[in-house]
Amino acid sequence: MPGFLIYLIPSLLYALIAVLQFCVKEPEKNWTRFAILPPFLLHGYALYSNLFIETSEGLNFGIGNSISAIVWLIVGIHWMGGFFHNLRAIQAPIAMLAAFCVLLPGIFPSPHFLPHANMLAFKIHLTIGLLAYSLFSIAALQAILMDFIEKRLHSGMPTMLKNLPPLLTMETLLFRVIGAGFILLTLTLFSGVLYSEELFGKPFEFNHKTIFTFISWAIFAMLLGGRHFYGWRGRIAVRSTMTGFVMLLLAYVGSKFVLEVILRR
Repeated sequence: MPGFLIYLIPSLLYALIAVLQFCVKEPEKNWTRFAILPPFLLHGYALYSNLFIETSEGLNFGIGNSISAIVWLIVGIHWMGGFFHNLRAIQAPIAMLAAFCVLLPGIFPSPHFLPHANMLAFKIHLTIGLLAYSLFSIAALQAILMDFIEKRLHSGMPTMLKNLPPLLTMETLLFRVIGAGFILLTLTLFSGVLYSEELFGKPFEFNHKTIFTFISWAIFAMLLGGRHFYGWRGRIAVRSTMTGFVMLLLAYVGSKFVLEVILRR
């Protein structure tokens, strides 16, 4: 598939699904669960063509490819989770996000090759980290939705949100997603600290990326602890989730954006 079309076609399909999802008048129908598969598969093909083919320099993991890969995982996790939980309300925002992010490798084509890409330990570390980011992204979307619903409880709900589960059920799901993401984030940090010299060719060091990641880890640890011991819920859960997610964004996406887009490194 030539040039920019490899990104444009799945982007248009994602956008079409998002628009139809917003306009649908019968939210109980789950047609979009399967309609999202074609753009998801095309998105995966675009990633494979541009990211996962190894060269002598390593994996091409610039900011466009990395964000696109995270969003691709978000779509996949959401699709699989839809068979077990009612996640329909966040499908339109996810499709809109994917419609934009699938274009990023074409918008920011600057290559950034990761060394040590052929090492099994590095591949495991990278995969776990991407999954953690994806789960926390889903948790952030869920938290935003819960906050919106809570504010609209007494002023009328949009049609597509009327068949959602109760807030308590959504809150339980939120903490399950955060719990899974926290385990993966802990494994990511542990593998980075333990194998830093082997993975990255240098001893473990505290830089802005590491500091923001540890801050995010501490926020989510405190939130899960507060939930278990003190029954934290509601707005404190939403605000803590968003704060931890923002710290995670600053740790990875923020640093890559500054280095690759602004400083051109």
